[in-house]
Amino acid sequence: MEKEAKIYVAGHTGLVGSAILRRLQKEGFKNIITKTSDELDLTNQAETLKFFEEEKPDYVFLAAAKVGGILANKTYPAEFIYINLMIAANVIHSAYKTGVKKLLNLGSSCIYPKFAPQPMKEESLLTGFLEETNEAYALAKISAIKLCRYYNEQYGANFISVMPTNQYGIGDNFNMETAHLLPMIMRRFHLAKLLSDGDFDSIKNDLKCYKLGWGLDEKIDFENNESIEEALNKIGAFRDKVILWGDGSVYRELMCSDDLADACFYLMENKDYQEIGEHVNITKGDDILLKDLFEIVKEIVGFEGEISYDTSKPNGTPRKMMDATKIKSLGWEPKIPLKQGIKDFYEWYKTL
Repeated sequence: MEKEAKIYVAGHTGLVGSAILRRLQKEGFKNIITKTSDELDLTNQAETLKFFEEEKPDYVFLAAAKVGGILANKTYPAEFIYINLMIAANVIHSAYKTGVKKLLNLGSSCIYPKFAPQPMKEESLLTGFLEETNEAYALAKISAIKLCRYYNEQYGANFISVMPTNQYGIGDNFNMETAHLLPMIMRRFHLAKLLSDGDFDSIKNDLKCYKLGWGLDEKIDFENNESIEEALNKIGAFRDKVILWGDGSVYRELMCSDDLADACFYLMENKDYQEIGEHVNITKGDDILLKDLFEIVKEIVGFEGEISYDTSKPNGTPRKMMDATKIKSLGWEPKIPLKQGIKDFYEWYKTL
């Protein structure tokens, strides 16, 4: 990418988009276009095309998406498939129509079958059933991969797709109803620690930054500590324990969003569709048992209570470790160790 090139980062306020924006700014790129969802509705075809025709970006990072955890995916499947399908179709088509030099489309590890052989290789795509709890989101992301591929094949575009493993980092979502795994459990441990310390002033500050979700926030009487504690108990944070979903027996891989931004920047700078193919995993190629992850987070937060499990809630996919062979062959590997990344993430969270 030329330093003077016009670069559009779609979804710049989200976890991944904000990391990409920070990386571009660090590298000295100044001609960067950003639009909030209030300023530009990417689900609107005419509005999206008009934006591309007026701005004429040279490069596009497509990080805009509706995202959430297991509960959000199960509760709002129509929204997840519609919004993500429309964003992908409108941005990719508009990029083609206006002559964008290169587009990077960000997907998700949930595109792979629920029982795909581990570690999951790129060629596992569409070889089996998807995980039921996030099927709608996964189908939209698979469609985006195929859109990029077919626009490349039919029109000679240079649209690449990357499938990152589970992300965490600066700009993450801590709403207990819609957050992903790590911020959700980190906040639960943090609130439980504050409860055990009797630090209701810090709890109130936390609740001002992020909602709990599930309609609990509107019911809290902030002048009544018992009302606050009751709400925290409902999301699994107690003075003497934290309740987590499932049984902790499944595995997950986690990557800091700054590592993902590094990979995206590297691929946009150095690799084209012909080298990457249909898509490439962005992963280190290892994972962690959730029980072990929970113990690490508990230790970092400093909570001294117990961990309990609500086995009536789903575990999700048994294992979601992606194969790193292809991305390593392209010359990239992550740099941030998991425990250090979680420590840094928690220190940032406490500053909010």
